[in-house]
Amino acid sequence: MIAVPGTSTPAPGRVVPGGAAWSTYLRAGREVRLTTLGPGANVSLLLFATHSLVDRLNVSDTLKSQMSARIAPPMVLMSDLGLALASMTGSSLDWHDCLCGHSTDAHLVRFGPSCYQQDRNARRLSARTGLLSELRKHGKGGADLHGCVNLFSKVEIDAGGGLQLLPRYSTAGDWVTLRADLDLLLVLSTAPHPLATTWAPAGVQIEVGEAPPDDAPRTFRAESARALAQSALVMA
Repeated sequence: MIAVPGTSTPAPGRVVPGGAAWSTYLRAGREVRLTTLGPGANVSLLLFATHSLVDRLNVSDTLKSQMSARIAPPMVLMSDLGLALASMTGSSLDWHDCLCGHSTDAHLVRFGPSCYQQDRNARRLSARTGLLSELRKHGKGGADLHGCVNLFSKVEIDAGGGLQLLPRYSTAGDWVTLRADLDLLLVLSTAPHPLATTWAPAGVQIEVGEAPPDDAPRTFRAESARALAQSALVMA
């Protein structure tokens, strides 16, 4: 089993600014609460099981096994191996996008040029750039990128049958809680959603504590219960 560093838990109330990236290890049984600090926030989230070198969030399996096109409580975020990585135990919103992936440098072109020489620390960075920067801290790289969940974002079908981002779906103070069902590496970016038309990233506050008892994810669907049971065997 891969050891999880003992200093992994962040201090309560840690703030990740808009347009930044961050990562941490989260032990099973702990809960992370993310609270938006401004309107229109987006958090592109990646999850990795630390007991395995390869097991990570599988968005497709998460959706089809729970008969959904979006993430909302009390759904379970499942891995490639069918394990429960984390459960969404609560949220002020009933829709979190998992169809559009994270932003890349190509998505930034619409906002005009930006570079360190001109904008210094306010330069615009895509979610991919931020996620890769965090992954390298943990010995990972581009091959470890996978389909993400875009917390606090909602997409709709437009008149032409394409996807469009619902503007300012979230407001300051919206929140989501995730319970770790395995020891995890959590990696996130607060860059705007790839369908965003303006560059106005909002920060998030992150708090970590012990997860209270919650059977809703286990009783949500039989598939959710099986995934949680498999994770319990890994952690036994």
